[in-house]
Amino acid sequence: MKHLPLNAKIFTENRKRFTKEMKANSIAIFNSNDEVPSNGDALYRFQQNSDLYWLCGIEQEDTMVVLFPDNPDAKYREVLVLVRPNELKEKWDGKRLRANEATGLTGIQTIVWLDSLDALLQQWIHLSDNIYLNTNENDRKGSLLETRDYRYAKEIMQRYPLHKFERSAKIMRNLRAVKSALEVEVLQTAIDITEKAFRRLLKFIQPGVFEHEIEAELVHEFLRNRARGEAYGSIIASGDRARTLHYIFNNEECKDGELILMDFGANYGGYAADLTRTVPVNGKFTKRQKEVYNACLHLHNYARSLLKPGITILNYHDKVGDEATKTFIKIGLLTKEDVKNEDSNNRAYRKYLYHGISHHLGIDVHDLGTKTEPLKPGMLLTVEPGIYIEEEQMGVRIENNVWITRNGNKDLMKNIPIEAEEIEQLMKK
Repeated sequence: MKHLPLNAKIFTENRKRFTKEMKANSIAIFNSNDEVPSNGDALYRFQQNSDLYWLCGIEQEDTMVVLFPDNPDAKYREVLVLVRPNELKEKWDGKRLRANEATGLTGIQTIVWLDSLDALLQQWIHLSDNIYLNTNENDRKGSLLETRDYRYAKEIMQRYPLHKFERSAKIMRNLRAVKSALEVEVLQTAIDITEKAFRRLLKFIQPGVFEHEIEAELVHEFLRNRARGEAYGSIIASGDRARTLHYIFNNEECKDGELILMDFGANYGGYAADLTRTVPVNGKFTKRQKEVYNACLHLHNYARSLLKPGITILNYHDKVGDEATKTFIKIGLLTKEDVKNEDSNNRAYRKYLYHGISHHLGIDVHDLGTKTEPLKPGMLLTVEPGIYIEEEQMGVRIENNVWITRNGNKDLMKNIPIEAEEIEQLMKK
């Protein structure tokens, strides 16, 4: 890992939160992700299973966590399973965790080597009534690839058909959506690194620079500050390319007079920042560009003001849509006649703002959470309205990360330049 060791209390508290929700006399088993081949004998960089990471903070492959709070043998109530270190393999692939190191990172006292797990696990399962299995569920997931979670679930259900099975995902969705103060500290570090990268870009961007050169500056700043790297594929979209929401080619020249939309974030300690800013390539907004930018900033501030405990994401989006309608009339994108004749299932403002305003954020960029239930204190969301105008070949989006509190919300990106005049002044310097 590149980051400094995190506070093991993060993961100790997370495990306590999960076991508190388990049924009596139940065991829960969590697996790491697969190592995924690319071509030949090469592998993609390993990405840990997010639920497993939330419980233990271990990024190493072939890791498992077993939770059995009612185990008669207290030593085995929480167990971390690791691959046994192999001297020859380490000469090729690098050092693997020792038991004492893993305990220091996770707070788990009992470490079991993977090659000796089966006999122990069978005893524990025979003592239990219910087995919680992980399926890493996410409403946005579109891949039909059978991952280790699903293969393991099939195997355990075949071996122990008379047990009762539960989905850990139902618990995880609710728990991971609410961030502890310790988790937010890690997220704030990711955000602070992201701020450093943005300020660096304001000094670098000018007509003639290429989008990929800007991305290189980002990655440089991330890595030199101990981030794992990009939290997701950075979007560096100048000119009309800014209207493509997930533009990741980043291979075109940034030209004088264009705006450039940049959506990026550092991953630090397994947690993701998610920032979007739109700036003028030449350092100076035109009158029209500033009008559209300030309209987007108004929607951003309005949306953020709504994020309080009790509102649902669906209701929140409806309210932002109402405000977007008024704003788009003011800047000449819509007429009152357009609004009068709009389809209630495809409102007029959607021509210029065709995505959601917020999503949950955490270990995953699109983190677990609900759209239909009221927001709770501790939830952390993005706020990212945009305005995309095909006729003017222009796209503007402004995004910050907001932590919901009992009395409202806290903008974790409040120190990152956002006003048009401040951006111009920093680019001028």
